[in-house]
Amino acid sequence: MRRYFFPVLMGIVGVAVLMSLGFWQLERMREKRAYLDEIEARIHNAPIPLPEVPEEGRDKFQAVFAEGRFTGEYLEVLAGQTGASPGVLMIEAFELVGGRRILVQRGFIEDEARAVPRSAAEARIEGNLHWPQDANAATPPPDARTGLWFARDVAAMAARLGTEPTLIVASKPTGDGITPLPVDASGIPNDHWGYAIQWFLLAASWAGMTLFLLWRIRGRND
Repeated sequence: MRRYFFPVLMGIVGVAVLMSLGFWQLERMREKRAYLDEIEARIHNAPIPLPEVPEEGRDKFQAVFAEGRFTGEYLEVLAGQTGASPGVLMIEAFELVGGRRILVQRGFIEDEARAVPRSAAEARIEGNLHWPQDANAATPPPDARTGLWFARDVAAMAARLGTEPTLIVASKPTGDGITPLPVDASGIPNDHWGYAIQWFLLAASWAGMTLFLLWRIRGRND
């Protein structure tokens, strides 16, 4: 019996650990689903006035509106759209009634339309507060010659345009032929079901290998 003790112990421990990881992924899946539902609610709720001091943890994706004027000061972020020519995302400074200056992502515009002049204009903006995390260690800095950005960086863009680090992603057209790109939750993955299946399959494989080892030990004993 002593020959069986260690393989059985390792089998039980291994299966228990792998099964617990599978159940943990199922719990993470439920938590992510609740988080995504909360995001969808924030995105599609009726817009509220722009908060005085927006906070990422509390207000990310919150639907808001603001009134003021586009200043004509903007930045361009390299972007692509399915079925469209290459183009850029247009991020423009927006001055609210009262003097606050924020950023508005007006949307996508194709390369051939980038040269169209954009002057200051009164507007009412509806959209969602966002703090995108586009950049990584491999993202180059803005091109010094063309001024083109390669990722959205709210803090850096706000510093460049002299605004507060608040970005509204427009959900409705703001004019000048710019196509809005509203935020949605499709870019936030919820792959935990697949991970759970992998852990459960590993647990089944571990159990199978344990039974095979016990069969081999019994065969040698016989």
